[in-house]
Amino acid sequence: MYADLVNRFGTAGSILLIIAASVAAMLLIVAPAAAQAPVSDNEVNAVARDLYCPVCENTPLDVCPTQACQDWRDEIRTQLSQGRSEQEIRQYFVDRYGARVLAQPRFEGFDLIVWLLPILAVVIGAIVFWRYLGSLRDGVPPGPEEPGRDDTGMIAQSSAQKPPPAADEDDYVSRVEKEVREG
Repeated sequence: MYADLVNRFGTAGSILLIIAASVAAMLLIVAPAAAQAPVSDNEVNAVARDLYCPVCENTPLDVCPTQACQDWRDEIRTQLSQGRSEQEIRQYFVDRYGARVLAQPRFEGFDLIVWLLPILAVVIGAIVFWRYLGSLRDGVPPGPEEPGRDDTGMIAQSSAQKPPPAADEDDYVSRVEKEVREG
C-alpha cells in the first residue's frame, strides 16, 4: 500500500497524506472528549429538583443538605457527563428507589387519583355552593301575613308558650302605667 502511495503522490506527498490521516484520526478520538464541557450545577439541579431526598421527607434533592443528597447529585452529574438524558436519569432513580423519589406523581395508574381528586373536589364544591345559593334565592322568608310569623318573618311565640309574668314584674308594670297616666 505504501508503494502505491509513493508511485502515485511521490515520497513527500505520501508522507504528508499519512500525517494528515493520522491527525484526522486523533481529532476524531480526542474531539468528543474535548467537546464535552464539565456538567454545571444548574444542569444537575434541573434534574435534582424533580427528585425528592431519600432521607428527608418532602425535600427536593436540589436544596437538601444531607450527604445522601450530595451523593445523588454526584450520581446525576456522572450520568449527565456520560450523555444520559434527564428522563433516563429520573428513570434510573425510579427503578432503583421507587416512584416515591419523584417530585411529581406520574399521570398513570393509581397516581392519576392524585391529579384528578382535587379537580373533582372543586367541581363538587362548586355544585354544592351553587345549589346552596339557589336555595337561598328560592327560600325567601314568608311575610307577616303567614300565621305563626311576626313582622320580621320569624316564628312568633304564641301566648300559650309565654311564661306568666312574675308577681314582682306585674306590680312594677302597674305602677309604671299609673305614673304615665298621671304624669
